Amino acid sequence: VQLQASGGGLVQTGGSLKLSCVASGRTFSSWAMGWLRQAPGKEREFVGIINYSGGSTYYEKSVKGRFTISRDNDNNTVYLQMDDLKPEDTAVYYCAADIRGNVVAGPRWGTHWGQGTLVTVSS
Repeated sequence: VQLQASGGGLVQTGGSLKLSCVASGRTFSSWAMGWLRQAPGKEREFVGIINYSGGSTYYEKSVKGRFTISRDNDNNTVYLQMDDLKPEDTAVYYCAADIRGNVVAGPRWGTHWGQGTLVTVSS
């Protein structure tokens, strides 16, 4: 399993960014997919998860209502749409997969993790 995330960058407070993550593997449609983030000097934290079909999503409290996870199983891709960004959203964002389909959230969620993409929100 390989995960390649992209889409990070610099954005002003209140702006939007959309992250993408392309996964390798023929059984992508059976995996739960998600995003975690790690801010400078802080522990990695859970952001959100989407189940294998895309029918259920789960979000960390501080991003609920601002971030949206979606997936395209035909193209092995998961997205994180981030709106109304705040300086405290500044972090390296990691795409993750749980090939068991687990959707129980936590800071160490997933069985595979990609390289991160940096999101910086300026005030």
